[in-house]
Amino acid sequence: MIQTLRSFVARSIRTTIALALIAICYSCEKNIPFEESIIVPAAQGNVTIKKDNNNNYAISIKIFNLAEVGRLQPAKSFYLIWVETEQHEYKNVGQIDSEKNLISNKLKAKFETVTSFKPVKIFITAENELDPQRPAKQIILATKFF
Repeated sequence: MIQTLRSFVARSIRTTIALALIAICYSCEKNIPFEESIIVPAAQGNVTIKKDNNNNYAISIKIFNLAEVGRLQPAKSFYLIWVETEQHEYKNVGQIDSEKNLISNKLKAKFETVTSFKPVKIFITAENELDPQRPAKQIILATKFF
């Protein structure tokens, strides 16, 4: 009877640990949709953020129906991705290119980067410069705070 009880307790502990590890893995990755854009209403997309073992954040962005940046009113030259940090600072983490998919004829964009800054919000602006000091006031797409 004692052997059976020990076996039951050991299985229960293993099961609990396995479930905790699964929960931790799922909580490490966030999938956040962009809110509807006023400037490019057809644009849709999402952001996936995953914290790695080095306390960095891998950011992956997928967007569909994104207008070419030169067709915006007023026309711009670049789409830039910004991260808002916990300290309410804005960090330019890169440029996103829109490409025309010849099969579906939809404009789509992908972007991936790794940053040491913990993001609380991600947004995209259209800019005339690649390295502005601050993001433009006209935001193309943005997530909610997460």
